[in-house]
Amino acid sequence: MSLLQRLALAGCVLPGLMGTWAFAEDAADRADNRSFTLGTIVINATADESTAAGTTSTVKADEILANNRQTLDDALKTQPGVSVGNSGGSRNERLIFVRGFDRLQVPLSIDGIRVYLPADNRLDFGRFLTPDLAEIQIQKGYVSVLNGPGAMGGAVNLVTRTPTKPFEGEARLGVEAGNRGDVTAKSAFLSFGTKQDQFYATGSYMWRDSDGYYLSKDFKPTPNQGSGKRNYADTKDTRLNLKVGYTPNATDEYVLSYTRQTGAKNAPYNVEQPIRGITPSPLPPGQSYQRDWSWPTWNIESLAFYSNTTFAESGYFKTKLYYNRFDNVLKAYDDYTHTTQIERRAFNSTYKDDAYGLSLEVGGEVAAQNTLRAALHYRRDKHDDTQLSQPGVNDRPDPTKRSKEETWSLAVEDTWHASDRLTIIGGLSYDTAKVIEASRTATEYGWPTGSTHALNWQVAALYATDIGDVHASVSSRTRFPTLFNRYSTRFGTAVPNPDLKAERAITAELGYNGDLGPVAVEAAIFHSKIEDMIQSVYVGTDLTQSQNVGDGKISGLEFAASYEISPVLAISSNYTYTHRKITDPVRDGLRATDVPLHAANLRLDWKAQDNLTISPSIEFASSRWTDSAIQSPDPTQVSYTKASGFGLLNLDARWQVTETAELAFGLRNLLDKNYQLVDGYPEAGRSLFLTTRLTF
Repeated sequence: MSLLQRLALAGCVLPGLMGTWAFAEDAADRADNRSFTLGTIVINATADESTAAGTTSTVKADEILANNRQTLDDALKTQPGVSVGNSGGSRNERLIFVRGFDRLQVPLSIDGIRVYLPADNRLDFGRFLTPDLAEIQIQKGYVSVLNGPGAMGGAVNLVTRTPTKPFEGEARLGVEAGNRGDVTAKSAFLSFGTKQDQFYATGSYMWRDSDGYYLSKDFKPTPNQGSGKRNYADTKDTRLNLKVGYTPNATDEYVLSYTRQTGAKNAPYNVEQPIRGITPSPLPPGQSYQRDWSWPTWNIESLAFYSNTTFAESGYFKTKLYYNRFDNVLKAYDDYTHTTQIERRAFNSTYKDDAYGLSLEVGGEVAAQNTLRAALHYRRDKHDDTQLSQPGVNDRPDPTKRSKEETWSLAVEDTWHASDRLTIIGGLSYDTAKVIEASRTATEYGWPTGSTHALNWQVAALYATDIGDVHASVSSRTRFPTLFNRYSTRFGTAVPNPDLKAERAITAELGYNGDLGPVAVEAAIFHSKIEDMIQSVYVGTDLTQSQNVGDGKISGLEFAASYEISPVLAISSNYTYTHRKITDPVRDGLRATDVPLHAANLRLDWKAQDNLTISPSIEFASSRWTDSAIQSPDPTQVSYTKASGFGLLNLDARWQVTETAELAFGLRNLLDKNYQLVDGYPEAGRSLFLTTRLTF
């Protein structure tokens, strides 16, 4: 069956079936806001909760669908202040940077509960699917201390949906194809929900299976990578979300929620570095073979209870109780064929992480113009690491190593409405992280334990003018070291440091949000000074240790504007300037990598017909520093390459076939641009997508 026939089957047959639903409702009549309210994080501070204390962005479900942004990293890549990267190396994880801060400094949450991997928190943002989301919240700079510890550089929260009708549902089928015309990915999504007078229930399931992607036709093949499909870029992900809520009155709510997502992936090789079984020996001086790794398991599970109870006239009490689990299996093979695990370098590494915790928040008016809120957060993480060497000839794993960590946070925030126009917010929190056990086995005590504490503070002022809202803020926020930071020996080349302190960022921001005539404008300038950065320091001839010795600065500005030119034509754009500088006592000339100095997006929405919208857009990014594909064997000498800037032309379209059925289709990287975010890891060339959607 040709690609054209497959698209016809998905895009035409299904809409015909969709028209048979006798109880279908007009999609335009649906409530616009279906967000799970108790799953949102604190971003608003004014009395009517319309203005944020800092700069925020929200990506709505409608926008995600229209642009076919099925993974989290893809959904955020066009937002101001956000850049997307690739870790490269043997892990090949998709990264998100918020104003230059990375995944260790910007916590990710699902419905307000943090996704945290205590070993190293190396989240792969490409594993998080988006179709079941109502919105994605992005906080930049100022993040309320009420949300808990760790938001040193911002926060990202995935908010799932709640139903708004007595009965409702949605079904989607999607295909993606490369520039050779072959289907590269298939996806499906199904959700049902009911909203009654005093309760609601909803469930959804998402599945995506990708064979990888096709490289640009301008890519020049290497011995490691031919033209066409990218080797070892295949992934498979699922996501299940179930929710039951009890709403006894207009304000109180009690919810039980369950989420499970599964993932499996390979990791593409660097197209320039040696690969076992492909690159002939002997290797050039200073070069080594790449690791032959894959992840057959990358699963996250969460069971949570939420509540909101009001009392008196303005008081409320919120709770979150949760149990999280992370299961991860990393397999290392003998060579690029990924068929045998006989050599000494081959292994299976299994992580099993458990966490349980609670968050309590209470607040209310203590005076006519004063609102006081307080929050308590507790979390206990357990990390089990089991290693099986040479699985092809050995079935006896090493003793399981167990680590345990406990985190507390106590926060208070006061909001003072000084006048009808001016609001002042102040926040203070005290956080502690204590390692209870570190790499302990049944017969060995493990590493010495340690603890860290930090005081965080923030002040913001919001002023409402006749043409918009102005906000200014200063905050001092921290992030605690991971178990990897404290204890990793880097294969015998490093000394643990259990008493590492927290990294700290002092951030100042000035922003505006309002309408300048017919143009809606958002703008902000920001500056962060980073102290006590965790860097490697030589403590012996061949040994290093992680210490709080680095510092850095991040400065920049954001600008976004939108203008409705006519009833059928609208334009929107944004621009981000981010300048980063990091100093290191060992590696002279250390560069901040992965984030471009300039980034911009431009989009035009044209309503060609009442039921058809066509949207061309451009993504632009300037050059960025990246670690070179070939590195010196001396760890004090880091080689860098400047990845060229690029501009990507995209074209999206939405066709409302019937009242309940629509097609979203389009082309990404329309000009088939050959580009890369990390040296040696080319990105996708031109691709096509088509998604068929039914609502009922």
